[in-house]
Amino acid sequence: MIPNSLLAGILFLGSVFASPLSDQRPLGHEALSSTADADIANTAGSQRGLSGRFLHITDLHPDRLYKNGASTSDDVSCHRGEGRAGYFGAEGTECDAPLALINETFRWIENNLKGEIDFVIWTGDSARHDNDLKNPRTPDEVISLNEFIADKFVDAFKRPEAPHTLSIPVIPTLGNNDIMPHNILADGPNKWTKHYLDVWTRFIPEHQRHSFVEGGWFTSEVIPNQLAVISLNTMYFFDSNSAVDGCADKSEPGYEHMEWLRVQLKILRSRGMKAILIGHVPPARTSSKQNWDETCWQKYTLWVHQYRDVVVGSAYGHMNIDHFMLQDSRKIEIVDDFEASSSDIPAKGLSDRVGVQSRSEYLSSLRKDWSQMPSPPDDLSIMEELMGESPPGSETPSKISKKKRKKFYKKIGGPWAERYSVSLVSPSLVPNYFPTLRVVEYNITGLEGVATWAENSSDLSQERSHETDDGFIDDNFADEETPENSGKKKKKKKKPNFKVPEPPSPSAPPGPAYSNQPLTWLNYTQYFANLTRIYEELAELEQSTNTTNQFIEESDEEIYKDLFSFEVEYDTKDHIYKMDDLTVRSFFKLATRAADNFADGSEGEEADSDDDDDDDDDDGSTVTKKKNLVWRAFLERAFVKYMSYDELDDIE
Repeated sequence: MIPNSLLAGILFLGSVFASPLSDQRPLGHEALSSTADADIANTAGSQRGLSGRFLHITDLHPDRLYKNGASTSDDVSCHRGEGRAGYFGAEGTECDAPLALINETFRWIENNLKGEIDFVIWTGDSARHDNDLKNPRTPDEVISLNEFIADKFVDAFKRPEAPHTLSIPVIPTLGNNDIMPHNILADGPNKWTKHYLDVWTRFIPEHQRHSFVEGGWFTSEVIPNQLAVISLNTMYFFDSNSAVDGCADKSEPGYEHMEWLRVQLKILRSRGMKAILIGHVPPARTSSKQNWDETCWQKYTLWVHQYRDVVVGSAYGHMNIDHFMLQDSRKIEIVDDFEASSSDIPAKGLSDRVGVQSRSEYLSSLRKDWSQMPSPPDDLSIMEELMGESPPGSETPSKISKKKRKKFYKKIGGPWAERYSVSLVSPSLVPNYFPTLRVVEYNITGLEGVATWAENSSDLSQERSHETDDGFIDDNFADEETPENSGKKKKKKKKPNFKVPEPPSPSAPPGPAYSNQPLTWLNYTQYFANLTRIYEELAELEQSTNTTNQFIEESDEEIYKDLFSFEVEYDTKDHIYKMDDLTVRSFFKLATRAADNFADGSEGEEADSDDDDDDDDDDGSTVTKKKNLVWRAFLERAFVKYMSYDELDDIE
């Protein structure tokens, strides 16, 4: 277990930070004051450079059958009967999203985010669940709902001078409920990849369309020649997809997908570019849950580790709970060059529609894993040396102390914690708890003069140095020898049946996922729509005006604009998370703070003296247990502030 007072100093001081972000305007927490203000901001935004922000939205699950006032029981799914289903959705239930929620969400996005973000990542599940036996889904309905959401993005981000074209890129990815039967997707090309090529024709670059039809994956340069978003088809990694079988066999689409990803990252490295990876199902892997086939998780972790100079970050959806996960390269067992730790394959993945208890067990297993990460040496002088705050007259740290520090760094992959990579999981728009959106801020220092996507979008078919005319990767480039491996005789080892990516050059600086530099993720702001509060205000309005809900539904839509809004739930720089940026080492530090006192229940640095639990010991004495505020906040935020403190106590 890592003492937090030491970790704050030992971990990663002496960072090479980019220049101050004085030119990067923060996104205000308040909505724009009027439509006129929004129009001014949107016009200005179309003429400016990068804002240094992007939107992440996931799991919208629109449902045309949703009925206001219907029952929320699982067998009717807010489609019939009488119950508490509200106009904007039934928070805290398994019901899907009414069109009213979708419409107001995109109205809010257009009024508050247009002109303030550079691109959108949309990580799947844009059709209702198939959970109503009396109204089974059809393939046409699934496609139609996705078309509805695609049109919403175009309407929200259209160019004033060209209403049918986008002002910023939108990058979608396939969800497990965007296909039928849900979870099941066979090798491509297939009818679903062909359908979605049509649905997403405005989002997929022309030179990537052949690749998309082949397997449902593609790459989009959101900042030309600087940053690409790689849309992964996680259906081929998903353990619940019985139509495929992992990533080990060359005949499997998962194997082909991983090879494609490896080559894309290699090409981006050769061009000096960076990448964001997005997908629907995240690579969760704990003792209680595993989302991906193990062979896919192994390759993904290897790829991300070897291309740690290229990958800026990874973002997913699917699980509906707000959290992050660390991939540990020491658990890679498919190549001999890694010091793999013995690790049993975790339990198979749970259904994506599970209760609070199952989700809390999963989160607890994450915390257990975090508590077992390496601890820094218990030597304050090391911390003082790294911070440059040694008291006057203090002794120089001993050689023994320096050896301890070096040993700790070796355990975590150096001072940048390059042993690990991070995947962020955003909660859903569909109100399993409360509807959410996420705005991520990234470093644009030094990128003020680069061409934007809008300026370059008319030339989407421009030549790529290592791509052929039909979008296939040049095999000669993909298979070329490198200076490190050419003409050398190597010791015989168990040879894998795939190409192992080359690591970064030993002289290369740490990538933007590890050190704050251009394109590093700095912060995210989590927004949520508190439907409980909105409904209380609606009830007060009905009472004060002596009107009915039906009357309000039929009246001017301005009423809804006033009632519905997203507000800030938290941001990662707040007084609890205290994250300087979103580098891997910052998440390492947050994870260890959240895991503090997990094993022994002892008082930790983050304990809350005003929120104690008194338990009776065997001898009748009272034992006071302190709360870990970071873990409590992490748990509260995982459930989007929907759970009460008593409920959190029950599942903590």
